[in-house]
Amino acid sequence: MDVNIKSNAKQVSKRIGKKGKELSDSVKHALSRTALKGKAIIQDRMTAGKTITGGNFKKYESVYAAFRASKGRGTKPDLQFTGQMFSSITTKANIKQAEIFFTRAQEAKKAAMNNKSRPFFGFSRKEENTLGKVFFKALK
Repeated sequence: MDVNIKSNAKQVSKRIGKKGKELSDSVKHALSRTALKGKAIIQDRMTAGKTITGGNFKKYESVYAAFRASKGRGTKPDLQFTGQMFSSITTKANIKQAEIFFTRAQEAKKAAMNNKSRPFFGFSRKEENTLGKVFFKALK
């Protein structure tokens, strides 16, 4: 008894490769969308003067608040004296991870210093759940 099996291994391999690339592209897209949503969450929180836990930012020292007022800035903490740190927040993603970071080292230093007394750079558990939903919704 002879059994003949025809294999189309080249075509199967090609299709698997194509689906793998589509999956990688989909994951990269989903991570990119998630990072952008994360950036928006952080920036919205900064503008509202809220910490990661939802509390208000610690008030500015009276001397600094007076300095801000003399320069026409508000005295409610929002970490946006010049707007450079705020606008320096950016994102990037690949098929393995997404990052939210500062494009300029000087702004990253400022952010690290501010984050000690007014925690803003990160996510609460609720925000993490929101980001998870964004990721899975963005997967094609």
